Amino acid sequence: MNSNRNNPLKKSVFFPIWASFILVLGIWLGYFLSKNHYGNTSTSQNSKTSTNDKINSLLDYIEYQYVDTINKHDLVEKTVTSMLQSLDPHSSYIAASEFETVNEPLEGNFDGIGVEFNIIKDTIRIITPVEGGPSEKIGIRSGDKLIKVDGKNVAGVKITNKEVYSKLRGKRGTIVKVSILRNELSKPLEFNITRDAIPLYSLDASYMLTSDVGYIKISKFASTTYDEYLKAFNTLSKQGMKKMILDLRGNPGGYLNAAVDISDEFLANGLQIVYTQGKANPKKTYKATERGSFENNPLVILIDEGSASASEIVAGAVQDNDRGTIIGRRSFGKGLVQDQLQLPDGSAIRLTIARYYTPTGRCIQKPYSEDKDQYYNEEYDRYENGELLNADSIKLDKTKQYKTPEGKTVYGGGGIMPDVFVPIDTSKTNSFLNKVFYSGIINVFAFEYADKNRSKLQVYSSPKEFIDRFEISSNILEEFYSYCKKQNLSNSNGSKAKNNEALKPYLKALIGRNILDKNAYYPIINETDKCILKAKELLSK
Repeated sequence: MNSNRNNPLKKSVFFPIWASFILVLGIWLGYFLSKNHYGNTSTSQNSKTSTNDKINSLLDYIEYQYVDTINKHDLVEKTVTSMLQSLDPHSSYIAASEFETVNEPLEGNFDGIGVEFNIIKDTIRIITPVEGGPSEKIGIRSGDKLIKVDGKNVAGVKITNKEVYSKLRGKRGTIVKVSILRNELSKPLEFNITRDAIPLYSLDASYMLTSDVGYIKISKFASTTYDEYLKAFNTLSKQGMKKMILDLRGNPGGYLNAAVDISDEFLANGLQIVYTQGKANPKKTYKATERGSFENNPLVILIDEGSASASEIVAGAVQDNDRGTIIGRRSFGKGLVQDQLQLPDGSAIRLTIARYYTPTGRCIQKPYSEDKDQYYNEEYDRYENGELLNADSIKLDKTKQYKTPEGKTVYGGGGIMPDVFVPIDTSKTNSFLNKVFYSGIINVFAFEYADKNRSKLQVYSSPKEFIDRFEISSNILEEFYSYCKKQNLSNSNGSKAKNNEALKPYLKALIGRNILDKNAYYPIINETDKCILKAKELLSK
């Protein structure tokens, strides 16, 4: 988990951070001093060198003696990467060329033109312009085809997502010229778009599930998450929210402070949220303050095997304080805290500096070894051993038991165990449906259907109107099956009625998203979501 730039932890990690910095600096100095070391390899081998000298000498020796010409900069990059990867699964090196892209999701914005796009049939298709962004302001619409950027053709040239990003993003205030094809027009439209700061939202959805139950889904814990949450909370409170479902499924984590701020909203003043501790970092405890706005109302938090780090801090704080109910499946199990150190060349390292502990004292970090692939593929192992289908198959370390204030037993050493287990949805498990959902065929069909019928679908002026009135007819289903057949995917597996039942909500939700954005997506998908149905059942009691 990555701690915030303003995290107090950062001020107390000088020794390990500077030790790493000096080590890396020594590698770079070796590059400039290498000419003076040629021919002195025997002296280097026999002298009692420091660790830094050993690394420098080795790099110099490789550069001078290796059978082929090498790029010393690349070798240094690989050395630093390997060094950090050998420590734990979450310490890592970020090259200067990747730094901005890696940090972007958690910083909350980037500079660009503000469009969500897909590349469909070798053509850049605008899914939706970002609300309030420069593209929306200038008249770019959902369904537009982007054919030229700054006079250069970008259609039919096998362009990649990375290449599109490089062409459309840039320093705010700069201008990019684009050519757009629009269905109802015979000639391209030309737009000069001034790049600006584009917000990246970490809150995916917020709406009222029932007259008194509100739903909020957070996809990551970024620098803007708390402000986004407050805005959504205030809106739902005005609409009558008395109970809440907080959806953290698939949320990989993010900033520690964001998790603490969200947890603070649910816990009474003085209750412990989390504490961190490491070799060079004395115990640091985070407690709830007086500012919480939802401290006594019924609360359910949804988690699954994709919920990690900051998500587990929130779920652990709520569970260990007997504050709410955790529903879903066992979370990922990441209890290590990283701090980020910027290096002189624009690169950075993320070094694990501490472990975090939930209020009962449990560290939920799952075991790891040098085999990082095994660590990250552990989710597949859970599926293989039946854990995602049956709570009795969950492998718990019974030696790491803890008690909450009300006497509930909770476990450490491998993620957060939910209070109420809900198995993974197996309604899409035949080979036809697997390919439909995981190949993206259904997404492309929904986009093309929405684009082709955009003028008809625009009669739905609001997400609620679309949700209430639009239905997936038998004609749409047949059109979809014909589309699949053209993609060499036939419905030869499973009953058609069962397939239709699985397809209908997703087709409707995807079409709705292409016309009216995410507000016409999540309310439809969630209607049949087993975790949400269980949460609603619990909250109705």
